[in-house]
Order: sequence, then structure tokens, then C-alpha cells
Amino acid sequence: MNNDSLTPNNTDSNDISSKGIISNNVLPPLSLYIHTPWCIKKCPYCDFNSHAAKSGDLPTQQYLDALINDFEHDSKWFQGRPIHTVFIGGGTPSLLSADFYQQLFSRLKEFADFDQCQEITLEANPSTFEQEKFIQYRKAGINRLSIGIQSFNQSHLQRLGRIHSADEAKVAIEIAQQANFDSFNLDLMHGLPGQSIADAINDLEIALSYQPKHLSWYQLTIEPNTVFHTQKPILPIEDTLYDIQEQGKILLESKGFKQYEVSAYSRHTESNNQCSHNLNYWRYGDYIGIGAGAHGKLTLIENDLIEVIRTNKTRAPQDYINAFSDTDRKGRKIKRIDKKEYPFEFLMNTLRINEGFTSELFSTRTGLPFSHIENKIDTLVQENLMVKEGTTIRTSELGARFLNSVLERFL
Repeated sequence: MNNDSLTPNNTDSNDISSKGIISNNVLPPLSLYIHTPWCIKKCPYCDFNSHAAKSGDLPTQQYLDALINDFEHDSKWFQGRPIHTVFIGGGTPSLLSADFYQQLFSRLKEFADFDQCQEITLEANPSTFEQEKFIQYRKAGINRLSIGIQSFNQSHLQRLGRIHSADEAKVAIEIAQQANFDSFNLDLMHGLPGQSIADAINDLEIALSYQPKHLSWYQLTIEPNTVFHTQKPILPIEDTLYDIQEQGKILLESKGFKQYEVSAYSRHTESNNQCSHNLNYWRYGDYIGIGAGAHGKLTLIENDLIEVIRTNKTRAPQDYINAFSDTDRKGRKIKRIDKKEYPFEFLMNTLRINEGFTSELFSTRTGLPFSHIENKIDTLVQENLMVKEGTTIRTSELGARFLNSVLERFL
């Protein structure tokens, strides 16, 4: 496929007509995801695109140049939209210096409007926390941190292959507080090898004692292509996993936290403490993905027709650098999404959040009339798997438990 054939200005309108759908000319918000592919050590449960490397050996200047070339090329799909939010993930983005990110954002602003971007999140591991470094991140414009704690229990951290200690995790949170970030998220896992209900609840209690505004709290799952998949650890039994989930939710609610997504909880205050970047994903918004292995989703509109495409970039860091070091930029693949898949794609995202979606959002994001899925929705309502409240649709408590089964109805 010729990558340039999908620009809004030169897309073949006959090709769009065969796959596209009538649009109301309202484009979704546009976010930016930046991937940093290096870690000090690969964790045995991790299936993300990360590669073990020492910070002194990283080709930072080459990677910086590749990111800029990648972004410049994708900018033809922005269609005049500003960048809504930014998320820097990995890997371990905090391996790179504040100067790296200052240079990066300075150059990216040549190709897009960041003036309305109010949330820039950086993922950080406790082992990489240095007070001065994180103060400089804040000065570089990064205003939100997501700290990969996983557990405050030393034995559980060792079983997970984490290189930080429980004490380092606590120090990292204190540094984040002192560095004056607008918000920080604590990332915790439960259902760990050898973990009891009391252990899991104790992790939550310690995290809550630091009064974060946001928590990601999710169960460890064994993913393909990980060490844990080939060397399976002994995990808690199903009854224990259920009790951890239920008791944890009760504790979080008692401390003023509201679950708004499958694994995300925010402090329920007058201010909005939810992660705006992730909400754009779950509301079927658009996002550019730059960096090794990064994915993107984009809505293109021409002649009142919608076309949704997905992009992904080559995974190996050096291959990515080589691919985006010249004008060929062969490290990108593009997939047109068939219009038959739009309902499933939309629902796979929007049903993750407790707010669900409105019939208007369905039509705006997919170009399809709500009547296209209304009969199936009504059937699921009758089966107590979904709830309709006016024009808002969401899963019921039962439907949330069996979300995959609900989604299969739309394949």
C-alpha cells in the first residue's frame, strides 16, 4: 500500500465510497501517544514493546530525530485539529532526560497546535526517580505522572521481577508530590503470585495514604509472549480473586474513589481527576501513535464520507530509527477498517467506561445511524446485560462481568 494514498487531500473518493459512510463532518478529538521502548529490565509478565537496555547506551538523539520525522509524516492526517492530550508510555519513559522531552515538544510544535493540550502524562518507574530530574520534567510541560508501583510488598515485587523496592516506591511518590505535578496516578496490580486478600488490601491502603487523585488497579493476567506464559506462576484461586476485587472496591469507594473504567478509579471531587487521554481512547476518539511499536487510530473525512484507519509502527527500536531516518519512512503499516467493523470497534472501547455512550456519539464517531445497532441493544437490555437511560447506553453490572460475550453480539 502506498502510505501517501490515504491523505485527506488525495484519497480516491471512489475507494472511500465503497467503504466509507456518510459523515456529519464532526471529527473526534486528536490525542498523541509517544512510545519509549527501553527498560532497565524486562518484567516476566510484560507483553508491551519493551527492550532491556542501559540508559547510557540509548541512541537518544537518533530516536528523537525518528520521532520527529514520524510525527511530521502523520501530521497530514490531523485535518486542522489541535493535540488534545499526550501520553508518553513504554517501556520506561523516565529513562530519558527532561532535555530529551523539551527538545521533542519544541520540534513537535512545528507541526501541530499544542496550545489547548492540558494533560501530558509520563509513565515512570520508581527505580528511575530522581528529584531534580522530575522537577525538570515538570518544567518541560509534563504535568501528570503515572507511577508503576505494582505492589508495596517486597516479596511480591521480587516475584514480578520488578527492580525497585517497596521503600523506593514510597520515595518516588513523595518526590512526585514535591515536584508539583497537577496529578499523579499510582499503578497497582492484584491477583499476584502468593498474594492473599489481606496483602492486596494492604497495598491499596498504603497507596491511598498518599492521597493520589487517580489509581489504576487491575488484576495480573498471563499474556502470550511473556516469561510468565511459558513459566506459569501459581496465582490465587478464583474465589480469592473475586474477594480481592469486591473488598478493594468497597475500600476505594469508602475513600471517595469512583470507578469510571474497567481498571481506573478517580477521587470523586469537584475537579475532574479522570485520565483525559484514556477517556479519549474509550470514547472512540482519534490518536496519533509515534515511536517503536506505537499504534494510532484516525478518522478521515472527505466529501462527507468517513473512513477509519489504524496505523502501527515497526517494533524493534533500531529498525524504527532506520525506517524513520529518511524520507521513505517504511516503518509504518496502515489498515483501513471495514465499515462492518465500526460498531464492534466503537463498542469495544465505549463499553469499557461506566458512563457508556449516547446514540448521538455512536452516530458522530461511526457515521452510522443508531438504528443500525438498536435492535441488538434492545435484546441485550431485555437480557439484563445492558441498560438504556434516555439516549445513554451502558452495560449492566452483569453485562460488565461478561463484557466479551456482550461484544460478540456485534461481530
